[in-house]
Amino acid sequence: MLKGINPIVSPALLKLLAEMGHGDEIVLSDAHFPGHTFCPKNVLRGDGLQIPDLLEGIIPLFELDCYDDPLIMMAAVEGDELDPQVELDYMAAIRKSAPDAPEVKRIGRFEFYDRAEKAYACVITGTTAKYGNIILKKGVTPLG
Repeated sequence: MLKGINPIVSPALLKLLAEMGHGDEIVLSDAHFPGHTFCPKNVLRGDGLQIPDLLEGIIPLFELDCYDDPLIMMAAVEGDELDPQVELDYMAAIRKSAPDAPEVKRIGRFEFYDRAEKAYACVITGTTAKYGNIILKKGVTPLG
């Protein structure tokens, strides 16, 4: 075990986060997301994990991109409704370490799938919230 790293961040996840470069994206998916279909490169299973807990572990280690939208979630399909608590919980977890993080950008379902296909990695979690997927875009670590 390493000091200062939340134990929810497994060695395999830590390796993927370290391998990612500026502009690379990682999907933290809900339990329903077809991660093996849309993220064939690097898929980790985190079936017992919840996305807010993972965000609390990842964000202190991960600089969010400052040029593009670094937080992406899926918009509701016409006729569906979003549970606003999902995004509120995610942002509360993110803002514990990144208080100035921008708001989430919502994109359509198929646009989200296209982004996921290009993502560096996907962690499939045990989160069962509808529209519970989030993409994080890595930025450049500041000097100093």
